[in-house]
Amino acid sequence: MKLVVALGGNALLRRSQPPTAANQLANIRLAVSQLARVAEQHAMVLTHGNGPQVGLLALQSAAYAAVDAYPLDVLNAESEGMLGYLLEQELANLLPPCRSVVSVLTRVEVGAADTAFSHPSKPIGPMYTAAQASLASAGRNWATGADGDGFRRLVPSPAPVKVLCMPAIGWLLEQGAVVIAAGGGGIPVMRKADGTGYEGVEAVIDKDWCSALIAINIQADCLVIATDVAGVFLNWGQANQVYVHKATPQALLAHTFASGSMAPKVAAACAFVTATQRRAVIGDLKEIESMLAGTAGTQIAV
Repeated sequence: MKLVVALGGNALLRRSQPPTAANQLANIRLAVSQLARVAEQHAMVLTHGNGPQVGLLALQSAAYAAVDAYPLDVLNAESEGMLGYLLEQELANLLPPCRSVVSVLTRVEVGAADTAFSHPSKPIGPMYTAAQASLASAGRNWATGADGDGFRRLVPSPAPVKVLCMPAIGWLLEQGAVVIAAGGGGIPVMRKADGTGYEGVEAVIDKDWCSALIAINIQADCLVIATDVAGVFLNWGQANQVYVHKATPQALLAHTFASGSMAPKVAAACAFVTATQRRAVIGDLKEIESMLAGTAGTQIAV
């Protein structure tokens, strides 16, 4: 099969963990041990989140007051390179030497008129208490908002319009490479007003939406959104929560999910299924082989 596997940023750095290089590498090794078995049998594009990482880079950049803080598009590129390197190396260590693993810095076009720029909603960086969030945002013009039991910085998350390196991704897949792309949803760029090219923008693209766009472009047989929960639950966290094993896009989209976590995953998966009439699955990375076999995760199909 031809797969796009979207790996959540919190799978690479757990919410409760200090953002150290050692913790990140340990989590990547754990994730890759699951992914390598799948990559041995299937053509695969691996995408990944970067919320904790890009937020840490933003804090580090802001802490050095001798120069202006780096913009988010540059920090997205930095985190995509860092995580791509670690994923590429650890995955290559587990695959046969003849199997190439290639990381692609991925520019992704967004629209200048996207309303997300006036409504920051994407959480990045570490978790704060309310007092810590107020202190962290002071003098920085940062928006903050609730995320689970704490608060995080919120940034604009415009919809991906076009993945600019799709021909390269397609060519690499044809050569048998495992492709790591669209880290953190890719590097957000928009067309210059004078039409002469592109320029970076202050935003973070949702990696699940970008993964769905890539999966549509390559006509993937399955879009896998790998997270740290068993699948999609209705009434999540309540006494009457219900696990959904199989559903159509129409059935899932009739329900409301948490905007910062499951909602974009469900919407992106449903968009892929609707556009291609193929299958998507949302579930725990540890069960990815069973997810592909149709026996685990939330299976979404028409």
